[in-house]
Amino acid sequence: MHLPHEPTHLPIELPDPTAPDEATVVPLKIEDWATVIIMGLLACITFANVLVRYFTDSSFAWTEEFSVFLMILLAMVAGSAAVARDRHIRIEFFSASGSATRQRRLALFGAAMVALLFFLMAALSVRLVWDDFRFNETSPGIGVPQWWYSIWLPVISLAIALRAVGFLIRRSRVRESLE
Repeated sequence: MHLPHEPTHLPIELPDPTAPDEATVVPLKIEDWATVIIMGLLACITFANVLVRYFTDSSFAWTEEFSVFLMILLAMVAGSAAVARDRHIRIEFFSASGSATRQRRLALFGAAMVALLFFLMAALSVRLVWDDFRFNETSPGIGVPQWWYSIWLPVISLAIALRAVGFLIRRSRVRESLE
């Protein structure tokens, strides 16, 4: 007997996070090391700010602005790794159910949509960077040129789009080899 709140569908198998990464043209260690470096910078900046605040009752003015930038950069770098490893957010009920052909087609469709979105984001954000540079926009907290922060948006967006294209190519080859 099923209670009303119990799921009646079969449990979905999630991918094994300990499985080795697929071979890629550009090594995934780039994103892994970037994540480690960014997390290390965030920890050091935050720890230094806490120490200064504890001992002097004031804080470094630049830490909040720089920490927010690093957190956004971290999310995008981790997003690139997630796309390459096929670990990005999706509704597992739809993506992991059905036949193997349906699952493969949904994975290919998802990768194509991610690539399209991030190619579009990269192209549009180039205009944002150009405007920040051309109009000499400065950051609100410490007054450094805003393009120092915004230049990373098209770069990482392009990286995510290319990782999605790489995933799409790898999955297409798997399909061809099975047929």
